[in-house]
Amino acid sequence: MVRVFSCVLLYLLPLLVNGQSSVYNYYYRIYFKDKGNVSPDDFLPGQLFSERAIERRQKAGIDILDYSDLPVFQEYLTEVSSKGLTLHCTSRWMNTALFKSRTPINAAILLQLPFVYALKPVKVPGKKDSGSDKLNFAQDASSAATFDQPVIMLNGYALHNQGFYGKGILIAVLDGGFDNAEEISSLADLRNRNGIKATHDFVKNTEFVYNSSTHGTAVLSVLSGRLPFIIEGTAPEADYLLLKTEDVDSEFPCEEDYWASGAEYADSAGADIISSSLGYSTFDDPSMNYKYSDLNGNKAFVTLAADIAASKGILVFNSAGNERNKSWGKIICPADGDSVIAVGAVDSNNRIADFSSAGPTYDTQIKPDNAAMGVAVPVQTTISTTGRANGTSFSCPVLSGMTACLMQALPKAKNNDIIKALRESSDRFYAPDSLYGYGIPDMGAALLRLQDMFILKPVELSVALPNPTTGEFEIIFREPYESIVLEIFSVSGKIICKKEINTFAGRLMKIDELVNREQGLYIIRITTPTAKIVHKVIKLRN
Repeated sequence: MVRVFSCVLLYLLPLLVNGQSSVYNYYYRIYFKDKGNVSPDDFLPGQLFSERAIERRQKAGIDILDYSDLPVFQEYLTEVSSKGLTLHCTSRWMNTALFKSRTPINAAILLQLPFVYALKPVKVPGKKDSGSDKLNFAQDASSAATFDQPVIMLNGYALHNQGFYGKGILIAVLDGGFDNAEEISSLADLRNRNGIKATHDFVKNTEFVYNSSTHGTAVLSVLSGRLPFIIEGTAPEADYLLLKTEDVDSEFPCEEDYWASGAEYADSAGADIISSSLGYSTFDDPSMNYKYSDLNGNKAFVTLAADIAASKGILVFNSAGNERNKSWGKIICPADGDSVIAVGAVDSNNRIADFSSAGPTYDTQIKPDNAAMGVAVPVQTTISTTGRANGTSFSCPVLSGMTACLMQALPKAKNNDIIKALRESSDRFYAPDSLYGYGIPDMGAALLRLQDMFILKPVELSVALPNPTTGEFEIIFREPYESIVLEIFSVSGKIICKKEINTFAGRLMKIDELVNREQGLYIIRITTPTAKIVHKVIKLRN
């Protein structure tokens, strides 16, 4: 696959070397004290970030480039490598490097280096225990719920019916593999429009991600799948980064390092959203397990990385976990991050699933943050069949995809604005709990809240802007209506298009039907339950 973010490649590839081999049995996370003798002034933003990433940071009102964005100091990496270890990946945010070795190392030798702050073993040989059913999920073709119930539950058609399908939004999907995603029918539209902008496997340090697991494939089909009356993706017109950060063959903390590297890649590429259906609590070596007291938003490596991603203006979604009917019971990292939207799972009747992990965090944050349908969610993982899948792995892309549509509708809204709107539009906002969090959001209500923040109300019933236009324009309403009929006529009276919207929830409609029309005068007629409105729009040459 051709990659489009050349400036990102120049930065990342030197840090991702020597692909993983089965002979490397020992992995060590090394923390550095500083970043050597470099400073933010030594780099231009374009050397480290795509234009999309720079624009996102500008919108967020943060520094385009700060100390946390600086690469791990190359001389430190070279010095550690000289001790017999092989570099796997780095985290500039955490100022760490993941090294691997065929045999155990003498930690004292590395800790004596003046620039090394700490060292932590994050993978060792041993019998696989906790990950025996890792990323497995059952599929069942039978369900009483309609194929689009995940969208209906969130009042998602309030966005879809206005043409907001996530266009222009870049979603990074962090998962364990996307086997068959290059072939299944529900993703044909995504592939045909070249909506997969880049891929990377951080476990093996290759570009190829269409292997190992169909878990990411199922997640992607929830986000971008389109099959009439079978699958209704929540963000079918968004663009995607497919990032493999999970080693499906074992469960060790080194996967947190892969996740952090994937999140930093997403940041550099300009992702607007991270959708992660992964999480960490217990490992194949029990001595590495997290404790409930570690779920305070400030302990787990992956949680710290997720919160930093959010601080860069990215909207970070993560599955709450499927642990409530297991011994762990609680949410999993990085869902404990205070800036991470942890997503629980409900069935088609809005009842919490028995597996959906419970909150709160150890420091009493309300978790999960929100809930969406995660029982009998339509997915596709093979070329010839579709099914229904259970898990917060699927409620997460249901919500993250619908939120991409919300971001498209309100491009000026920052990630914190959207988090607030999701909470305040949820059915348990005034009485959140440890199972549903703030509850199931109403995307129409969230849209209205954000429009009231970012769109000025016109004095007239509605205005058409810009006018004249080269083709795309907006109708801005003073008040929202329950239903809208929009008709566009040529100056001779010939009807060009007609739209009927019965779930209208916003005050703004984007119109693009004149893009390929000849220049001239067009009549826009809008019929609402209480009024008829007419606008004359002048179309200029493209």
